[in-house]
Amino acid sequence: MKTKHFLSAFLLLAFVVAFTSCKKNNETATEEIETTFELSGDQAVADNLTQDAGDVMEEAAARNNLLGSTPSGSTTTTNNWLPPCVIVTVSGNFPAKNIKIDFGTGCTSPNGIFRKGIINVVLTDSLRKTGSVATVTFDNYYVNSFKKEGIITWTNTTPTGSGTRSWNRKVTDGKITAPDGKYWLHTSNIDITQTAGVSTPLDITDDIFLLSGTRTVTNAAGKSRTGTTQTALQKKTNCNNIDQGILKIEGANHYALIDFGNGTCDKLATISIDGRTARTIILR
Repeated sequence: MKTKHFLSAFLLLAFVVAFTSCKKNNETATEEIETTFELSGDQAVADNLTQDAGDVMEEAAARNNLLGSTPSGSTTTTNNWLPPCVIVTVSGNFPAKNIKIDFGTGCTSPNGIFRKGIINVVLTDSLRKTGSVATVTFDNYYVNSFKKEGIITWTNTTPTGSGTRSWNRKVTDGKITAPDGKYWLHTSNIDITQTAGVSTPLDITDDIFLLSGTRTVTNAAGKSRTGTTQTALQKKTNCNNIDQGILKIEGANHYALIDFGNGTCDKLATISIDGRTARTIILR
């Protein structure tokens, strides 16, 4: 009889342990999926803010005849990324020409983006010249209340005489702080190819770029996710955000897909985990 009671107790204990373990595993899996979803959204925001800094840099260079493929004294048509309040100061000489883009205490550009603080750019040569390097840093810089920090290095990789334009863009020590105080770190290594607008060097409003490469984003708790390009991301200079393309973010035994849309200029993207119903996020 004692043996029978002992066996029953043992089976009950085994069931409780198995149930608890299964419950804990399910909770852990759910937490990991939610972390992937959160970090995927953070990565999408980081991509957009990084590209935004490139748009600002290009317009500042265009207004100061530093693109490298425009006749001296010519006027370049731009996208009005720079509002009247901004002060652009150019100093020094190549290979260390400095562009200081100062938004002061803040103002809104004609396309509706609020920026404040300073973007600093050091150019080794004109932006469109093969081999030139632009190093971008930030001084208390905000875009729509998101604080952006880190170093962006743009290297012009255009083959000489090819009639195309391409760059490699690396982000190191990247950090984004959201309006609610949450922050995340990010790095990336991206290859960029211009697919439209090369034949109209005096008009940057018709430029379109494709971005491919890898990115890693890390939250305050030290959780990281790495993303690779599934379909090249498209950025039109006349759109505020990336408007097309898909990133795959690898999680623990699962993955997320960030879909930036079908080419429509908006501030939305969707994220789906393992093919589940997609959730919509706001890019910034």
